[in-house]
Amino acid sequence: MEFIDILKDIMIDFNLNQTEFAKKLGIKQSQISEWLSGKSKPGYDSIKAICLALGISADRVLGLKD
Repeated sequence: MEFIDILKDIMIDFNLNQTEFAKKLGIKQSQISEWLSGKSKPGYDSIKAICLALGISADRVLGLKD
């Protein structure tokens, strides 16, 4: 599964739009947009922030586990 699809699934599961997701992570909405468009991918700090903000494992964010 591609990162874009993983991120979309996570956002759907947590009922978050781009703005809400960005607020949870403490980043700009434009960064979420870049991830979803494939223009960039999150680094270590962003992956960690996603995991901590949503209480999910890095395995899920990295596509190693559903």
